[in-house]
Amino acid sequence: MADWNPALYLRFAQERTRPASELLARVAHPGPAQVVDLGCGPGNSTELLRDRFPQAQILGVDNSAAMLEEARERLGQQLDFVQADIADWAPAQAPDLIYANAALQWVGAHEQLIPRLFAALAPGGVLAVQMPDNQHEPSHRLMREVAALPQFAPHIDAKVAAGRDILGIHDYFDLLAKDALQVDVWHTIYQHPMADAQAIVQWLRSTGLKPFVDPLPEALQAAFLEEYTRRVGEAYGARADGRRLLAFPRLFIVAQRAP
Repeated sequence: MADWNPALYLRFAQERTRPASELLARVAHPGPAQVVDLGCGPGNSTELLRDRFPQAQILGVDNSAAMLEEARERLGQQLDFVQADIADWAPAQAPDLIYANAALQWVGAHEQLIPRLFAALAPGGVLAVQMPDNQHEPSHRLMREVAALPQFAPHIDAKVAAGRDILGIHDYFDLLAKDALQVDVWHTIYQHPMADAQAIVQWLRSTGLKPFVDPLPEALQAAFLEEYTRRVGEAYGARADGRRLLAFPRLFIVAQRAP
């Protein structure tokens, strides 16, 4: 898969940053000294952490060179960034806060990952996670349907492209509750007003659509997006003002270790 496109990702920066801000608002730690933004992307979430905890040492971690370049341009004079894969990342010293906004859904084996990250925290530390939970929404179901069409199927492993299903909300609670001082889990379904079907596709082009479109020969990429856009237009009807509402469920987890 090609590297991430920070400019395309940030085209909807306000909508993408809203859940990051709402996750951070539920973190009750009074003053973490060591903070990690795991899957920091272009630094929009890292900037929130800097503003909330100005005295903390903050490290942004991401596996995308392009995203890290954008983050460094944005915040590099103030914060540290490192390229690493979340699946095998481990902190050099125990953080007081591990914050992962819209990142862990790309990593498998959550039964091991979530307890491992929680165990890496300092006493009293907080694990704060937000993940899209939209695999069964029309936006993502239609990706799989178009990928199964005869002209595209030979080029796309639809099961791989669809990503990994995250666990259920009760599963995450159970993974953490026995060892945590407190665990808070919740769902929010955002309703994003989008100008038209093409805007919805542009939103998803920088994230969920990448594993479907990137493996295609260039000649077929436009055809895939055209068919997908047509189906999105049918699935998301125009509202009273002509815009479309993109439903976007997200799952949140905030867990604190005992002091």
